[in-house]
This record gives sequence, C-alpha cells and structure tokens, in this order.
Amino acid sequence: MGTVKTLVGLLAAAGLAGAVLNGCADANSKDEPAAAAAQAGPPVSAAIVVEKPVAETQEFSGRLEAVEVVEIRPRVSGYITAVNFKPGAEVKKGDVLFVIDPRPYQAEADRAAAAAAAARAKADLARLELQRAERLLADKAIAQREFDERASVQKELDAAARAAQAQSEAARLNLSYTRITAPIDGRVSKAEITLGNLVDASAVLTSVVSLDRIYASFDGDEQTYLRVGSRAQRAQGATVKVGLTGEEGFPHEGKLEFVDNQLDANTGSVRMRATLDNPDRTLAPGLFARVQIGSGVANKAVLINDRAVGTDQSRKYVVVVGADSKAEYRPVTLGPVVDGLRVVRTGLKPGEKIVVNGLQRVRPGSPVTAQIVPMDAAATAAAADKKTGTQVALNTKE
Repeated sequence: MGTVKTLVGLLAAAGLAGAVLNGCADANSKDEPAAAAAQAGPPVSAAIVVEKPVAETQEFSGRLEAVEVVEIRPRVSGYITAVNFKPGAEVKKGDVLFVIDPRPYQAEADRAAAAAAAARAKADLARLELQRAERLLADKAIAQREFDERASVQKELDAAARAAQAQSEAARLNLSYTRITAPIDGRVSKAEITLGNLVDASAVLTSVVSLDRIYASFDGDEQTYLRVGSRAQRAQGATVKVGLTGEEGFPHEGKLEFVDNQLDANTGSVRMRATLDNPDRTLAPGLFARVQIGSGVANKAVLINDRAVGTDQSRKYVVVVGADSKAEYRPVTLGPVVDGLRVVRTGLKPGEKIVVNGLQRVRPGSPVTAQIVPMDAAATAAAADKKTGTQVALNTKE
C-alpha cells in the first residue's frame, strides 16, 4: 500500500513539473514577437533626399503703387462753373474736368490784346520815322543827334510792343487755365470741391492715377539684394510675380526695375520695386500684394518635404535613417519652398533617407522601421492619411 502511494505522488510531481515547463515555454514563445517588434522600432514613412536644378524664389509683402499720380489744382482763381466727370471714371489726357468762370479772364485777354496792338502800331510808326531819318541823314538834312534820338525812340517803342505782346499771351494763357484738363490717362477720383465754390491755386480739386502700368513696392532682404540687385541696376531685372488677397498663387508677372542704393541698417532690408502691366485694370494703387521674386538662374539644390522638418527651440532639424536603421538627429539650414519642396542649404546630402511621417515616434539613436515613400508633398500626405485611416480601422475592430 505504501509503495502505491509513493508511485502516485511521483507521477503527480512529474505532471506538475511538466505543466510548469510547458507554461514557461508558452510564455517565452509569446514574448519573442514583442521583443522582435521592440528591436525593429516604430514604423515610420521615410523618403530619399532629392537634388535637382531649381530657380530659387523669395516671397515678400508689399503694396501696389501708381506709376503716375497727379493732384489736380487750379492755376487761376475763380468760381467753378462746371464739373465734367463722374467720380472713379477713366479719363484721357486733355479731357476737361473742371471749368472756372472764364469771363474775367476773357476780358483781360481782350484788353491785353488791344494794348499789344496799340504798342505794335507805335513801334511800326517809329520804325518808319527812323527809315526817313536815315535818308535825311544821308542827305545831311538832319543832325546826327536827331537821328540817334529817333533810333532810341524806335527801340523803346519796339520793346514796349514786345512787352505788351507778352502780357497778351499771359492773359490768353490764364484764360486757357479756366479749363482744367486731365494731364495723363488714368482714373479720376471724386471732386473734392464742387460746383459754385471759389478756388485758388492752393485747392486740390481731385486726383488722377495712371492705370496701364503699376508698381509693386516691397522691402527685400540682404540675401535677395545680393542675388538680384546688380542685375536690376544693369537694367536686367529679375522676374517678379504678384498675387493679391484671395488669389491663388502669383498670377501677375512683371520685372524688377528698381533697387534702392543702400540697405536700411536698422532692419537689414532694401526698398525694391517691380513694374507690372495692367491691361484689365484689376490692379489698383494701395492694394496689398504678395510678391515672389526669382533669380532667373537654376542651380542644383537639395530638396525635402516640409513634413520632415522639426523644430528644436530656434533650430530646425530632420531625422536621418542610417544604414543600421537607427534614427539620427541632424540640424539643417532651410531655404525657400520651390514647387512644394523645401530647399535645404546645409545639413543634408542627396540620397540620404529621412523620416517624413512619424517624426514624433522616434528618438535619436533608436531603431526605426522605415517604409519608403516619394519625396513629394501630395504623395507623402496621401501615404500619411492612408496609414492613419488603416490605424483607425484596426482600432475600431479591436
């Protein structure tokens, strides 16, 4: 009986040990995939750094300005008797905008013309007398002194006639100033002084701005000045594109035609101005403008997606996936955006692999599982959205 109990105890102990060993084996088999996943690192999207020739551009904020701006002022005083334009209308050079009462100036012009005619008649008579005196002097019928006196009178009357003629022309000019005309083609503002008011040369009646061409003025930085300033000064202006508020991109194109002769030492900026054609009159002085200026010369540049760029306080960085599939922190110096990709001036080389999605899941020196995607804004965004959608679906199923 004792032998049987001993045998049963041994069998039970053996079964318990087997169960423990099987449990350990099952636990180890479950931990192996988790350990392998941890060693592989979190999944991220990575792209190859590209290099291609690009013509770099810079963007600035500016304002549109009229090429010609004229304040319309009267050149003679008087009462306004007519206003011949509608506010905001387009006018041509020579169009009559205002009329000042011409009657006083007409009377003065007539008086001056009559005085000029009288003075000319006296001068003509003195000239005839001088001709007679010349013949008498040749016949020794008059003294030299009398001849000199007649010659002096003739010169004096001739000068008086010229003075009277000048006064007559001035009177006619003042009469013409009673018709105030547009000095340029353009768009007129409203009438600042209306019908019946007395005006003088200090009054501003309205203004006219040109429309066919327009300026886009902006403050460029030092780098842009070094890139395009010398070309503009040699009349080889760089291409400038302008976009207005609410417009997509930069649909208006012009040429850089002015760069100031010095930079502002306080701001490090320089005043620049581009000229644009305005055939459809959509551009108006005073509008806010987004200005894009290009160098016109294509140079090789390293390009990446903006999604790959992180910010560490004031520094920009990317995460490079090394040959050992480990993440590497890399500070970079960035340039402008060209065709949806960011120019990298320093910190990266063509062909390197960088993380473009999942940047928040990696740490420098840690392994990552990189899925290669194109270095393109749309493709990267689509890949990121697809991955996010898949993850949401999995979470929903769970």
